[in-house]
Amino acid sequence: MVKKLLQLFHQELGGLHRAAIVLAASSSVSAILGFVRDRLLAGTFGAGQSLDIYYTAFKIPDLLYAVSLSLVSVTVLIPFFLEKISVSPEKGRDFLNNIFSAFLLAMLFLIAVVFFAIPYLSDVIAPGFSDEARQQLIVLTRVLLLSPFLLGLANLLSSVVQSFNRFFVYALSAVFYNVGIIFGILFFLPKIGLLGITLGVILGAVMQVCVQMPSIVKLGFIPKFKLRMNFLEIWQTIKLSLPRTLGLSLNQIVFIFITATASFLASGSIAVFNLSFNLQSVPLTVVGVSYSVAAFPTLARLFVANQKEKFLNQTIIAMRQIIFWSIPVSILLIVLRAQIVRVIFGYGQFDWRDTRLTAASLALFAFSITSQALVVLFVRAFYAAGKTMKPVIVNVISSGFIVLGIFISMKLINVFSSFKNFLETGLRVKDMAGSEMLILPLIFSLGMIFNAAFLVKIFQKEFGEIWSSVKWTLFQVMAASILMGVVTYFSLSVLDKIFNIKTFAGIFFQGLVSGIFGLGVWYLALCSAKNKELREITASLKQRFWKTPIIASEPEELP
Repeated sequence: MVKKLLQLFHQELGGLHRAAIVLAASSSVSAILGFVRDRLLAGTFGAGQSLDIYYTAFKIPDLLYAVSLSLVSVTVLIPFFLEKISVSPEKGRDFLNNIFSAFLLAMLFLIAVVFFAIPYLSDVIAPGFSDEARQQLIVLTRVLLLSPFLLGLANLLSSVVQSFNRFFVYALSAVFYNVGIIFGILFFLPKIGLLGITLGVILGAVMQVCVQMPSIVKLGFIPKFKLRMNFLEIWQTIKLSLPRTLGLSLNQIVFIFITATASFLASGSIAVFNLSFNLQSVPLTVVGVSYSVAAFPTLARLFVANQKEKFLNQTIIAMRQIIFWSIPVSILLIVLRAQIVRVIFGYGQFDWRDTRLTAASLALFAFSITSQALVVLFVRAFYAAGKTMKPVIVNVISSGFIVLGIFISMKLINVFSSFKNFLETGLRVKDMAGSEMLILPLIFSLGMIFNAAFLVKIFQKEFGEIWSSVKWTLFQVMAASILMGVVTYFSLSVLDKIFNIKTFAGIFFQGLVSGIFGLGVWYLALCSAKNKELREITASLKQRFWKTPIIASEPEELP
């Protein structure tokens, strides 16, 4: 068994479904650890000022990380790296060393500048905070400035392991990241407070780098610093990465704007937004990111080889699978939102108000999970094809929509009381203090739906029609998922009389059994419709990963 596990650790994974399933499985483990992390945070602090400060402390480091991707974006490095090693391994090593050297110098400079600018930047990202809260925010943010460097380095290493289809190693790194944070919560937090959690974040980032090193050593691509750099290669990377960097930086600026707006609202608004966002990010990562990451190297190879039809077909396959998984998950999140939030966060300082607001926010995010997953896929597809500016333009427009929409909505929400009443009544938070924050996830979701629709439209104009290949999947999955939602909803009402929903076990089993009933109906509905995606997934699950043929063990060059 140990030998099989070691083989799985170092082997390549062939095929979209098997690679995606490995990524999804490890993402699920990481998600469970993420639930443990957020449960500990919510139970310890509740949705209050402490968690507001903690989540706000990530905003500037996250923006710095987005800027760092001008050099270490996986979606850009993989095509370059594949091209270099197709000539010779030495060309690949030289390219890696150039990027690493430029990244190291650039990040040291940026971190030093931002370190001293934090007191001024804190006025921008949290203008509604008190002076005491802002001082605490400054300390935590300065510690977290180490994370963009470490995560950028992890990205550089993962571009190598993904190029050789070592998806298991790449996926495992995210698991260790959460392990580090949990360690900080359990052992550092009791001694030094919130600062201890940020030290756990840094520990997790270090572990994310270290877990990839054995494969990097085995492949023979350890990055080394050199003073004599090839600036032409560096500039080519930056030029191709720049649109992606701008797009991700825009995303972070949007989150900074959301955080700044929430800092003026009721205490805990930032925490509720981030806790519910983290919950909806689990299916987004397990489904959208897993299939997109698994598909990207293949998409890049196909486009470089001028196999445009296969490139289009591979994108369609990934799109169908994302639709297949994300729609039922979204409906389950909406129907079971209260049970999910109460089970994961409902203890300690996390009270009933926190639970209801977080559940309502989760439902609003859930409406756009499929759209968010498709955005991840089509951005990578455009990058595999070298069309870097198109998704950025779409992102600029959707980001502007979100910022303007939140600004206008916050000004008008108290004027148009009928809309506020409709929102509160529909989400069961009528007359609850702090419900204004629900505008934030609502506008965010609308912006992501717009983003996905625009990307799909542009992709079709560029590469060919895709809806005819996915509309039947969309119809089947949507119909089966709606039926699942109805069954799950009525099961909750029936099981409410069987389980004691005032206890953790009662809420857990009420939600679990209702979800199982719903999923059973969903599965039977798709079986009766002879759904193609269900057959493909079933076939992939029947294969044993340790018997997957090793495509190329430590290759000197790719086929």
